[in-house]
Amino acid sequence: MRRILLVDDSAISRLMLRAIIEDNFDDISVVEADCAEQATELSCDQQFDFIALDMNMPGQDGLTVAPILQEKCPNARIALLTANFQERVKNKALSLNLAFFEKPITLEKVVSFLAS
Repeated sequence: MRRILLVDDSAISRLMLRAIIEDNFDDISVVEADCAEQATELSCDQQFDFIALDMNMPGQDGLTVAPILQEKCPNARIALLTANFQERVKNKALSLNLAFFEKPITLEKVVSFLAS
């Protein structure tokens, strides 16, 4: 079974993303973290195939924690999910080899990320 880590300070965003995944992917189990620090802790003893990171969170933001998670889960595909459409944010995400998806998250975006 493949595993995804959802990292977002919004419980509603995590709930919506979890629902999309669980309704459409029988082979993916979901783990949640409400901040970058919790995501880092979880990745110390668990490996993930996918990680979905919110950009704006208290403490470390998605772009700051992404390199740490890349080191801890080198085989994970990581996406930055954000309502921040600034070109500099997108360029930074791409320079870190992250997939970039603008919120709101849709089934098509999730399928695009998890199917590749």
